[in-house]
Amino acid sequence: MTVDDRVLADVTVEVADALGEQAAEIFAEAMRRTLRDAVVPDDDGTVFVLTGDIPAMWLRDSAAQLRPYLALLGRDPGLGDTVAALVRRQSRQILDDPYANAFNRGPDGAGHQGDETAMTPGVWERKYEVDSLAFPLQLAHQLWRATARTDHLDDAFRAAADLVITTLRTEQDHDARSTYRFRRSDCPPSDTLENDGHGTPVAVTGMTWSAFRPSDDACAYHYNVPGNLFAAAALRDLADLARGPLGDEALAARAAELADELDAATRRHGVVEHPTHGRIYAYEVDGLGRHLLMDDSNMPSLLSLPLTGGTALDDPLYAATRAFVLSDDNPMYVRGATGDGLGSPHTPPRYVWPIAAAVRGLTSTDAEEKRDIVAALCSVNATRGRMCEAYHVDHPDRFTREWFSWADSMFCELVLDLVGYHVPGAPGAEVSGHAA
Repeated sequence: MTVDDRVLADVTVEVADALGEQAAEIFAEAMRRTLRDAVVPDDDGTVFVLTGDIPAMWLRDSAAQLRPYLALLGRDPGLGDTVAALVRRQSRQILDDPYANAFNRGPDGAGHQGDETAMTPGVWERKYEVDSLAFPLQLAHQLWRATARTDHLDDAFRAAADLVITTLRTEQDHDARSTYRFRRSDCPPSDTLENDGHGTPVAVTGMTWSAFRPSDDACAYHYNVPGNLFAAAALRDLADLARGPLGDEALAARAAELADELDAATRRHGVVEHPTHGRIYAYEVDGLGRHLLMDDSNMPSLLSLPLTGGTALDDPLYAATRAFVLSDDNPMYVRGATGDGLGSPHTPPRYVWPIAAAVRGLTSTDAEEKRDIVAALCSVNATRGRMCEAYHVDHPDRFTREWFSWADSMFCELVLDLVGYHVPGAPGAEVSGHAA
């Protein structure tokens, strides 16, 4: 799998003119590397997308890894074949197990087979995360919206979409209706669920339950707010597909009804009053009165809502939440020698994430701030020539995961945004002359 050399060369020149040679070099190599090293074609017309230095495919990561290529479909239509092949693979993986977050290339029994949950040989890890079901729906819609192609919307996609709705509905009443349990031995508390694998108590609210966060860390309270808003947005994308190319009004009605329920319940239970920032979204709630005020570096996050959750950049509730996220009131916000950024409980203290920096840029309305973020990411990661997972804000030579393909792709998406190429549905896409 490759990107058209002429297209990449032309775009790289635009990047160099706008952002400098260093940014252009890192961008061009990242765009080649993901397709060359992470995307593995299979004989069945699908692709397996390695997350990087772990030999497994995450539903979330794989969709995000291909996001920047969506912005170039207008220049290189052949990239749509790769995206379509990924959607076909994701549909089959969801049908294999809608509760799994990561899969093996084949049924070889690799990964966390010792976990106490309903593992199968084709599953690498079975940490149930709402976003794992939302990302494939969004990706399928983005491809159709950008190209009008429908070959990825096959019978497997229809069946997977139906199963996504069923699973999200089941998890609206986790305690009474769900059979999902998860326990892992000899691990940090963030890698397993309390209460004999059930998770911490929740009330029925209309939101949908998630065992783990997009970081693969266990939720403190199992209604993840950005995950629920993302699920609602992805279900609306599904309803759009169902009314259009799928021609299935019943599926459209089911998707739209659940989207409305999740959105309304999240706005009712997931919004809290902060003494400094006013009404903002919490990160997690339980419906019993407890909430967690923070944000995480992984998408979907509160910061990423305009990219994933159907929230407008100028929405006052988002603006207040964004101000909280980018302040010392957020326990994951860090200032240091290399600047400021967002960390995660998933990595050591004072480690900040390039993914979160890119999301900050992509959700900013200030072009100068976007350019500053690109420059900072290049400066910190130049010696590696690629984005890492996280680095120490005072000592950037200390980092985690040298090959983390998702971070490369988010950097590329921000770079493309700055030169006028946008992912379908992302802020600015409708007004860009380069929009796919």
